[in-house]
Formats: sequence, C-alpha cells, structure tokens
Amino acid sequence: MKKPLEEFPEDQVVAAIRTGIDRAKNQPKHSHSNKTKGRRKIIYALSSVAAIFGILVGSSYYSPALASSLSQIPIIGSVFGDSDLMTLQQAQKNGLTSEVGETQTVNGISVTLDELLFDQNNITLGLFIESEKELTDFYFGAGMDFTINGKNPPFASGTYDESVISPTTRTAIQEINVTENTPEQFEMGLILYGESGEEWYFSVPVEKISDIQTIPVHHTQTVENLTINVPEISISQTGLSLSYTGTEMETDFELARGQNVEFTITDQNGNKIEGTSGGVIGELVSDRIEFKSNKPFDPIDSSVTELTITPHVVIPESGGGVEIDKDGNEKEIPVKEMSLEPIEFESFKVKIPQ
Repeated sequence: MKKPLEEFPEDQVVAAIRTGIDRAKNQPKHSHSNKTKGRRKIIYALSSVAAIFGILVGSSYYSPALASSLSQIPIIGSVFGDSDLMTLQQAQKNGLTSEVGETQTVNGISVTLDELLFDQNNITLGLFIESEKELTDFYFGAGMDFTINGKNPPFASGTYDESVISPTTRTAIQEINVTENTPEQFEMGLILYGESGEEWYFSVPVEKISDIQTIPVHHTQTVENLTINVPEISISQTGLSLSYTGTEMETDFELARGQNVEFTITDQNGNKIEGTSGGVIGELVSDRIEFKSNKPFDPIDSSVTELTITPHVVIPESGGGVEIDKDGNEKEIPVKEMSLEPIEFESFKVKIPQ
C-alpha cells in the first residue's frame, strides 16, 4: 500500500511521543532474529511511482500460531538488503544503514523499527509488523508522524509502503524527504497510530551518511509561465539526487504544473539512470507558487563522466494533494486532468568530476 504522508497536529505529537517513549521504557524489549520472505504482495499506489517489496523481518517474540505460520517461509536478510530498491541495496551492501531492532507491542501487535538510512535524498525507515489477529488493509493509515529534536518540521513529504505477507504480518518502508532545513544529526521521535487507537513510540538518533559529492549546476530555464531551476546534484554510494526549485505565475494549485515537473537522466552513452518521484512542497507567495523538491535516482559508477538531464511535466491520471492555509486548515486538491497541458523543456548537460 502506498500513501502520501500527511501533515499532523502541531501541539499533540511532541507530547504524545515523549509520553509514549517514557511508557515504552517500562515495557520488555525483544530482539529480532529470524528473517523470512513472503510471496503475496498487495499495493495501493497514490503517487506516480510505486516500489514494493515482499520482505518479512521476524522477531524472536512470537505467539505459537504465528511461529507455526512463519516456519513455512524461507529465511532472508534485512528489510533494506532484500528490497527491490537499488538505493537501499547499495546502502546495506556498503554498511551505510543503522540497525535499530527495537520492538514495541501494543494490543497484541508488535511493531519493530528494524533499520534506517539518512542520505542526501531521504530518511528511510524499515518496519516489521506482526499481529496476533488479522489486520485490515489500512490499519496504520499513512504511516508514522515524526519530530526532529522534539519539534515538528514545518513541512513534511514522502511515502509509506506496505507489503502484506499474511493477514497478520507485513513489512513497511517509510521515506521522509530531506529538505535544506533537515539537520545532519538529530534525535528523531516517531509515533505510529493503529486503527483501534493503538500508539507505538520510538526515539532514535539519526545521522547523515558521509562522502556525499555535491556538484553545482545552476541551470535555469523558463517556458510559458513556469521557471525551473536545478541548483545542484549530489552523488553518494546510495544514489544520485537532483535538487529542483520552480516558480510558476499561478495562484491555483489545481492548475499548477510546477508540482508535476520530473527529470530524465542519461549518461554519456545514452544509458538511463532510473529514478523515482520525490515529494514536492509548494507555497503560494503573492501572485505565484514556489516549488521545491529533491529527485532521487539510482547510484552511478565511476565510468559515468557526463549526464544529460531533460525536464518534463508528468500529467497525473489520478491522485491529488492537500493545500494548507496559514491557519492550518486543510483542503483536498483534486487533479484537473483536462486543465493541465504538457510543457517542453530543453535538455542540458552536467560534467561529473573524475
């Protein structure tokens, strides 16, 4: 299941996390050991790119019925290492992920925060969930709310994916898009809500990976009423990141195309660098809308000496967004398919220092 992260209550989350962490400290903790893989995958995609994986990370704390069912599934590695995402595979392979392995059990449902990764694109969290009873499809809503050093971030975007292994077991990957305001090292508070009112709390130190190469680009072009700017790209062992900002002379989010700008990247030999659609933040400023986003792509190797980057607008077929005014009131933004027209941009090249 893939659901966009939503804004959360400003005053309630920090206090809830702190209270929950104190409560969790008095609960027994269970380390994880057996790791297994399932075959059945269920996904509901609400964004333009969906990546799923059927990974099950087990815990040494099972009910007898659950242990019996898990014994039929072959053992595998970690959530990240066995995912279908090259970024997470490379991070696991190169020892860049942080293992957590903390489990909180509420109302017969155990949630394990297995591992995390903080690179130039996202803070990525891997979860394993096991329950004594059957879980409904959207039992955990849109994923975890979070704080940074005890405070709510002003904006949050990202995705939450689940893979259903059985009616009582599933894994989840949550990606939180990194912004320029995200510190490189901080304490993250996490809270996950269950359909029946359950709350799971975690607190974990987070530190950005090192050895990130930043390459200035400063490419700007304007087509019709939309100006796009790519100030830089960054490269690490986990992938490539393209920084994007846009300004559109438009005041209606439903008609804005800047939020749908994506990029195709190929190397000097014409090989495409695969990527996914990063979350986009848009803000109404006077008579225009300003956008910003980080676009994540697969890792590149030392043989790549030049990149050709082509901006384009992806016209969504479904979905939408949420508009939040200065008072915190939310308004659903549907997609006006017939109102959005494509835009043709010029390609540009970026040399990769060797």
